[in-house]
Amino acid sequence: MEDRDQKQLRVFLVDIVTKDTSPELLEDRMKELESLVETYGGLVILKKFQRKDQPDYQTYVGKGKLEEIMADMKRLDANVLIVGNSLKPSQIYHLNELFRPMKAEARDRVDLILKIFGKHAESMESRLQIELSAIKHMGPRIYRMGMELSKQGWNAGWGKWAMRGIGETNTEIMKRHLKEKVRKIEKELEQYERMRKLHREGRIRKGMPTVGIVGYTNTGKSSLLNVMTKKWILAENKLFATLGTHVGKLYIMKNPETGEWKEILLNDTIWFIRDLPPRLIKAFSSTLEDSIESQLLLHVIDASDPFIDERIEIVNHILDTIGAKQKRIMVFNKIDLLDKSQLAELKKHFPQKENVWISVKDTMNLEDIKTAIISNI
Repeated sequence: MEDRDQKQLRVFLVDIVTKDTSPELLEDRMKELESLVETYGGLVILKKFQRKDQPDYQTYVGKGKLEEIMADMKRLDANVLIVGNSLKPSQIYHLNELFRPMKAEARDRVDLILKIFGKHAESMESRLQIELSAIKHMGPRIYRMGMELSKQGWNAGWGKWAMRGIGETNTEIMKRHLKEKVRKIEKELEQYERMRKLHREGRIRKGMPTVGIVGYTNTGKSSLLNVMTKKWILAENKLFATLGTHVGKLYIMKNPETGEWKEILLNDTIWFIRDLPPRLIKAFSSTLEDSIESQLLLHVIDASDPFIDERIEIVNHILDTIGAKQKRIMVFNKIDLLDKSQLAELKKHFPQKENVWISVKDTMNLEDIKTAIISNI
């Protein structure tokens, strides 16, 4: 897999949606999946979808559709099939067995996200979290690897015969090996968690409030942190450009009469996206702790997004899942992309008085964010 990743990935995308899925939502799903591939560095050759309420148990797409896909992949020299959902162990196994003679392979959406995680991981903590996520994602597929090892013999990559117990299968050995690996990673992550907790307690003692910036991917979170704190971190127009937590200081004039300034810490955390498996969220729970422990959350939203309601619901659901209970202020970014009537309609749809309407690109209404922060801290 790693060898193939060093070459040009020529990707065939396939997705299955329910029969009542709107054409607009279907197009958005495929566009997001294609953006994931491009972010990783692959080239999308062809895209197909099916409308069916239940995926095929063995191959996800069904025998007839799979034959069409394989013929197209051979014709267009595609080497990877990426499915826009999370595949079951049996499905990924059957697909890859069929693709083996073609020297191609199948991956699901979570495989792709984990690959992107790996490209953007900068800190040791992020790398550990990715490794933990990968182990938990591929764990259920362990029997396939055990079957392959059975064909190769015990000494193919696993070391000493003495490690094998009486009557113990290769699959059981691998499960035990990965269980121990998970235990070690979780122990190392606990050390980072304790260190972060000490830092948070130190900030509290100094009376330094913390505000978390959260939101769906590619809404402008990192750009907002940059313009507010002058901390120029990576802010690309790509999915998942930010991995981990970035912190910057924001200075706010608290009392113009006395000249009193207030120092606020802004945390830009990992992005959110639709259909993230709970185990993936849990693996990054320590990174998200800074948001959970913040006194206030700024929920950055792309005001021009046609699926704005769905995006907001996804972010709120994930925040509820990780136990973030503090107040959330909705910050609608990219209002420069709306005309006056569109903006008025959106404000009518989201009438909450504390909502903030900004354009990071045009530095429009950024003082409203400072006002909202002071009013709530």
